[in-house]
Amino acid sequence: MSSVFAAATTNSGSSSLLIFALPVLLIGWMFITQRRRQKAAQSLQSSLAVGDEITTTSGLFGTITALEDKVATVEVSPGVNLRFDRRAIAGPAAASTSRTSASSTSDTDTSSDPTSPTD
Repeated sequence: MSSVFAAATTNSGSSSLLIFALPVLLIGWMFITQRRRQKAAQSLQSSLAVGDEITTTSGLFGTITALEDKVATVEVSPGVNLRFDRRAIAGPAAASTSRTSASSTSDTDTSSDPTSPTD
């Protein structure tokens, strides 16, 4: 009978250890991933240069025209410059190729134009 009792106490001891170990592991994993994000953000901020095509965290595309310590001036259209906090820059404008390919469509395709007269 004592062997059954001993097995029951050993099993409950390992389950209580598991209850305390899982939250500790989860918190540790959260700290590690946060540190990776901070390092990636720091490397992005240090790699910014005038002339880079970027996108902001709000999804605005533009080209950096001036950089200060905490402010980046971004040209979003010819002659239109906006000032952004450098932390609002999400990264390089990787989607700029889709923007240019959409503007290079043929002018002969008028079937999608709702303002063109149909015969």
